[in-house]
Amino acid sequence: MDAPAASRKILHVDMDAFYASIEQRDDPSLRGRPLAVGGSSRRGVVLTASYEARPFGVRSAMPSVRAAELCPGLLFVKPRFDAYKEASRVIREVFALFTDKIEPLSLDEAYLDVTSPTGGPRPAVEIAREIKALILARTGLTASAGVSFNKFLAKIASDLEKPDGLTVIRPRQAQAFIASLPVARFHGVGPATARRLEALGIRTGADLQAAEEGELVKRLGRFGAFLWRIARGQDDRPVEANRRRKSLSVEETFGVDLRDPTAMRAALGPMAVELARRLERQDFIGRTLTLKIKTDDFVIRTRSRAILPRLATEQELLAGALHLLSHPDAPERPVRLLGLGVHNPVVGQTETRQLPLIFDADRG
Repeated sequence: MDAPAASRKILHVDMDAFYASIEQRDDPSLRGRPLAVGGSSRRGVVLTASYEARPFGVRSAMPSVRAAELCPGLLFVKPRFDAYKEASRVIREVFALFTDKIEPLSLDEAYLDVTSPTGGPRPAVEIAREIKALILARTGLTASAGVSFNKFLAKIASDLEKPDGLTVIRPRQAQAFIASLPVARFHGVGPATARRLEALGIRTGADLQAAEEGELVKRLGRFGAFLWRIARGQDDRPVEANRRRKSLSVEETFGVDLRDPTAMRAALGPMAVELARRLERQDFIGRTLTLKIKTDDFVIRTRSRAILPRLATEQELLAGALHLLSHPDAPERPVRLLGLGVHNPVVGQTETRQLPLIFDADRG
């Protein structure tokens, strides 16, 4: 039986600039230099930036052309996913020494419940410190860890002292800590939601703590209720060792509604790049590609097609998205939001042949 939420000991372990750090580990000539893992072409995108590149403003998911403009002399290295997956395997072996309650989020991060760790009771901070040391010894890579009594706080804590950080947020500190956070730091709050909250006068955790739950639900639905709870340190989500993601998607709400199909097609390009990056990072294979369209009257429509069960490339995702946008017809009303996702996961799928996207009958 799981421990009560207030007494749990949760870790969030997140590797530091994972892809870039592996490249610098394996090639000494890259150490200490600004580096981006990703393509350098005009359509390329940054998957990970080294810490030497970040002061210039280079970030993951940024177009490579923009990254090169911000950081003259930026080195681009093609990704080696086999190397990243091997490092991830070793890291998960380290996790398994301490608990069987491990919830991977991607190749380079995971939640661990160490309330009842393997080998008997131990302080969670001590476990986090030992995990970091073992990862460094076995992979030559640093990790940052957050320690707290729930997933929300542990995840935020792991990001506070990067790289090679270790941060603890105890129950007695939680309320004041959350009150000091900008709402943009809350997990799940993207730019569009942050703008909606700001329009309500909510800019910090303290503002959320003072907000009425009913008003948040009215404006944001179930997510509003979630924000109200976590602003009070209430997050009873368990670490799900057997959790399997059902879908992966990206979406964008536009500052100005898109009225021209040409602009809609242009918007899908970066989305396909970002979705391909997330699929690869989480090794997610699905059978269905879905395009989400929200028009200016706030009506949401989805269009789906079957895809072959393999990791889809950005070119294939874009081709499928463009097909869905124009079939049966491009939207006649201005478009407020576009989303692109892969659903219907394949369990135990190992097929990786380079095959083209295929489609089934129109599902509307």
